[in-house]
Amino acid sequence: CGPAETSDCRPLLQLLELLGPAGGGLASALGRSGGGAAAPAPAGLGLRLCLGGWGSLVNPTGVAACPESGRLAVAHDGKKRIHVFGPSGFCLRRFGERGDAGNDIKYPLDVTVTWDGHVVVTDGGDCSVKAFDFEGRGVLAVREGFCLPWGLDATPKSEVILTDSEAGVLYRLTADFRRGELKKCQMMRSRLVSPRAVAVCQTSGAVVVIEHLKARGPSKGSTRVKIFSAEMDLIGQMDSFGLNLVFPSRIYATAVAFDKEGRVIVTDVCSQAVICLGKPEEFPIFSPLISHGLSYPVGLTYMANDSLVVLDSGDHSIKVYSST
Repeated sequence: CGPAETSDCRPLLQLLELLGPAGGGLASALGRSGGGAAAPAPAGLGLRLCLGGWGSLVNPTGVAACPESGRLAVAHDGKKRIHVFGPSGFCLRRFGERGDAGNDIKYPLDVTVTWDGHVVVTDGGDCSVKAFDFEGRGVLAVREGFCLPWGLDATPKSEVILTDSEAGVLYRLTADFRRGELKKCQMMRSRLVSPRAVAVCQTSGAVVVIEHLKARGPSKGSTRVKIFSAEMDLIGQMDSFGLNLVFPSRIYATAVAFDKEGRVIVTDVCSQAVICLGKPEEFPIFSPLISHGLSYPVGLTYMANDSLVVLDSGDHSIKVYSST
């Protein structure tokens, strides 16, 4: 069957990205002339902690930090799909059995943690959104109306912003997670192109989405970063071609986050790097934050102490960076 008749298969997509032409890497691009100098990074970052590894985590797909406790929730492909780590790196709990029961998780694509302390997961296996408390008890499962729910992030009001990659839609989910009640599932934006990773600015309410554009002909696909205001007006966008005019390196973005200053931060699997694209009003600049030590970064989040957490699917680990 043709590509339009099937859902995206994440392992296959990652394999294609690894096999496809990567263009110039970050290190070689930094040494080129004629492309303009990179803007200064917001802060120097050093690796403070590395968690997981093969066996502990298996092909991890999403990471999120609890705003209150500093705990990290990681979605991966192990027998128990969600691992919760404490701020010191100790694994506190594992839950989310692999299976077909109501609260089981078939194939987690992303995870977020709400301000009221609930872990919310997108399950590509049965196209649902599932919420758990930190003890691992399932409190809510929303299965109706989604084609392929993918990325998600939580707002300060414990709402969840969610992308549906196959439908090309951005949703806002409002729920009482303690009671297990879904209040509203509101479509915020439609006609997006395979939207996956999403992040919400905790101060301004701005939303940033990564679209994955289909390849035409033998060439590989590309990504586009779109920024919307809190009122969902488009205030900025940049695709791989446009960013190449700013900096001479092809970028394929896989994860996105806002830092505490409201700057857009993305992971790039071509350069194996983490890059700051600046605030929406100055978008895009180019500031490499982490340019070595990563294999295949697919997840990104900030902890309450401003540490940057990178999920590296290449070596099945979580890497925590802090200012040096």
